[in-house]
Amino acid sequence: MYVLGIDTATKVAGAAIVKGGRIISERFIHNKLTHSQVLLPMVDQVITDAGITVHELGGIAVTGGPGSFTGLRIGMAFAKTLAQVLQIPVTGVSTLQVLAANVLHFEGLICPILDARKQEVYTCIYRCSGGKLHIIEEARAMSIENLVEKLNGTEGSVIFLGDGVPIYFEKIQAILGGRAVQANQLNLYTRAGAVALLGAEEFRRGEIKGLTEINPVYLRRSEAEITWEKRRGEAENEKACCHDLRSLG
Repeated sequence: MYVLGIDTATKVAGAAIVKGGRIISERFIHNKLTHSQVLLPMVDQVITDAGITVHELGGIAVTGGPGSFTGLRIGMAFAKTLAQVLQIPVTGVSTLQVLAANVLHFEGLICPILDARKQEVYTCIYRCSGGKLHIIEEARAMSIENLVEKLNGTEGSVIFLGDGVPIYFEKIQAILGGRAVQANQLNLYTRAGAVALLGAEEFRRGEIKGLTEINPVYLRRSEAEITWEKRRGEAENEKACCHDLRSLG
């Protein structure tokens, strides 16, 4: 069946159509427009490029996180709405797994890193065996120093990929030396084609999820949530202080 892949986890938005383990059409856009502005016309274009209609889609896969909070929400909402309209299955695929799928040929450790800001990255450590990814370290947000320290205790080569590479690879290489390998430009970033292929594999295995089960995976709270919680705590402290002062009277 035809599966639509949608990627809005990073600054680059992408869409692709796959069938039978093969990418039929794929496009990506990296410009100043928001994902909400480019997603619908891009999806429409890859469907046209594939020579099909939207009603021929059999499933939808979307990057489920981690990544840009806003981007993930846009992609997830779009995918779930379209799936509901067409009455077809939808699934969320780990952004880190999508990256790792670019280098299944690599024999050492696979370490995708996405820039999480605040000197942190979203990361997960994989090893590939028999063409399948195996998780060595679960996905989490951590400082690049902690990640490198953890990898320094392992053996063999480690390949890095993701939008955190241009930012942190020099620092990584300074500690790991020749063990650190940077993925080539073609494999460095997420691809909607990989999203669609991974989603298609889930559907083939019969792993169908309900709409309420598919939600973005952020790995940490947004700045808005942290700020709101801080302000709420300050307000509660102020109320408690005022109550104490009134009790003195």
